[in-house]
Amino acid sequence: MTERTVNHPVHGAGLGLRRALMGPLAGRPTPQVDFWEVAPENWIGVGGRYGRWFRQMTERHPFICHGLSLSIGGPTPLDEAFLRRLKRFLHEHGIRCYSEHLSYCSDDGHLYDLLPIPFTEEAVRYVSARIRRVQDILEQRIAMENVSYYTVAPGSEMSEIDFINAVLEEADCDLLLDVNNIYVNSVNHRYDAEAFLNALPGERIVYIHVAGHYYEADDLIVDTHGADVIDPVWALLEKAYARFGVIPTLLERDFNLPPLDELLQEVDMIARLQHKWEENTRDALRRQG
Repeated sequence: MTERTVNHPVHGAGLGLRRALMGPLAGRPTPQVDFWEVAPENWIGVGGRYGRWFRQMTERHPFICHGLSLSIGGPTPLDEAFLRRLKRFLHEHGIRCYSEHLSYCSDDGHLYDLLPIPFTEEAVRYVSARIRRVQDILEQRIAMENVSYYTVAPGSEMSEIDFINAVLEEADCDLLLDVNNIYVNSVNHRYDAEAFLNALPGERIVYIHVAGHYYEADDLIVDTHGADVIDPVWALLEKAYARFGVIPTLLERDFNLPPLDELLQEVDMIARLQHKWEENTRDALRRQG
């Protein structure tokens, strides 16, 4: 097990907050949800009923933000006006962590998809400089998420794992570990998911995502966040806990939202696995003592 020195911004099991949950959550206690996550683009500048509800939620619960539009690997300049608005938003709501995707989504306009960055030394330097600039503007560390992708970008010179590790080191930023994306890519690109997981720097992982996906074919999985988490992804999450220790973990569900009770059952599953590995760690320490 790798010794962790990262300061986790939250603890336990979390859930992505969607506006569709506003009604089901009204007057409903959710003690199994230790923290919530939102996309800041969906809430910056929102007023009225939704704005009041969001303010009430952030005053009562720990929140983190996972961005959609930073386009850290894109060819156009960073949107620094957006970053300044984001900085105010993070401060106003006491947001504990900001993360984004290690990909790009714009080129003179938003492309509405997350596209892979070429795995090259030049791209490592380019992306890392942009991450450092974001951290300077926000005056805080950010976390980059390993993403799912369906074709290797033209001109790639290194493996995905080497590219991710090089960016994390060069930018000196943190990692949002998405275990579902590792599983999806391991099927689509034919690599060993556990070996990939073990090669990541555990000391940089601030929290974890789990999600569901769609089987297009035996050799093609699409990362949709629109289905239940499957057993191999739960198993990979357990391997992450075994490798790095218990890390805060969030359930992502963006589409085909089931009833709230079903979502909370998956959050409960995260909590059970965390409790299991915390007990395993305590047992191991007792045996060593």
